[in-house]
Amino acid sequence: MFKRLMKVDVPKGQSLFLWGARNTGKSTYLRTQYLSSIYYDLLKSDVYAELNIKPWLLREQLLAEPKEKLSHPVILDEVQKIPQLLDEVHWLIENEGISFILCGSSARKLKRGGANLLAGRAWGYSFYPLVCKEIPDFELLRALNNGLLPINYLSVQPEQSLRSYVGMYLKEEIQSEGFVRNLSGFSKFLDVVGFSNGEMVDYTNVARDCGIDAKTVKSYYQILVDTLIAYIIEPFSIKKKRELIVATPKFYLFDTGVANFLTNKKITSLTGFDAGNSFEHFILMEIMAYIGMHGKNQQVKYWRTKNKLEVDFILDQGNVAVEVKLSADPQPKDLKGLFAFYQDYKPKHSLVVCNANKKRVVKRDAEFSYEILPWKQFIDNMWQGQYF
Repeated sequence: MFKRLMKVDVPKGQSLFLWGARNTGKSTYLRTQYLSSIYYDLLKSDVYAELNIKPWLLREQLLAEPKEKLSHPVILDEVQKIPQLLDEVHWLIENEGISFILCGSSARKLKRGGANLLAGRAWGYSFYPLVCKEIPDFELLRALNNGLLPINYLSVQPEQSLRSYVGMYLKEEIQSEGFVRNLSGFSKFLDVVGFSNGEMVDYTNVARDCGIDAKTVKSYYQILVDTLIAYIIEPFSIKKKRELIVATPKFYLFDTGVANFLTNKKITSLTGFDAGNSFEHFILMEIMAYIGMHGKNQQVKYWRTKNKLEVDFILDQGNVAVEVKLSADPQPKDLKGLFAFYQDYKPKHSLVVCNANKKRVVKRDAEFSYEILPWKQFIDNMWQGQYF
């Protein structure tokens, strides 16, 4: 079992939502952290059937529990399956002072259905796939191929595990929740969208490749974001000293394993174009998890100009520029985007996160120097709060 770094502290009387993609480990985490809590698992057909027909039973059952039992937060897992329960939760919070942890894979169904989201009475947390600091004897190559969903990272047959995840969840369950009506079109979209992972979003090209209109494709991208299985990374631009800053967002799936499965890629060594792209994706996953788990009000962005000068990730409102290279010895000719970004924005940190063995500081001129950082050290520094 992995020791998760996520800290979900619930003060007495406080409730919260915990959202995360399926199989990230939310339920396991809650069951191990809240051993004394009353737990409703709405994936169980009998529990679902009973409360779906009679949601008020939640109130009646909890009012019958001993006060001592209700001193711990009540957990409702997969709460989005029965939106009506949130009215009962609201009443119990207001009138009985009971606190809840409301866990699920997406708030999209609740929002679209106009469900009671408790009007700020519940804090919001997000749960993520594993990060490398949670994995003893972490193997980068395994993470790139298997991904960082716990069951997939450990799997001896990762392809089968990923096939099941994509088939059972990304396609069938998204349709069953009413997010899409045209499962055939959505399946074609998933077959194509993996190839846009890490790339600037082009709705027209994707629409043409999967035979549906661009408006529908745009809505499918949003479904992936809303169900927490994708990120849209916006371009960075505070001031435009350079002409023609690219304004198109980039798209990343939430997991390296899912992305490589959808494109039928197998990373056999830590070299080459595909491995480099997957490594960049992995670093993004680590950054997103850190920001989310620490409740940072931060956005990850990227920077690119029309003449193709680019920096992979811009953090802390432009104070940190991160270029990701799988090479152990990145060359200055490959860092032109980092140099150009410094000229325009003067970040506090200009970082090259790579597969180097030891940190180096390279002084380019009297004014500008940049750090070449082993990727593990970058992650350690980040978790120590150095970049935010």
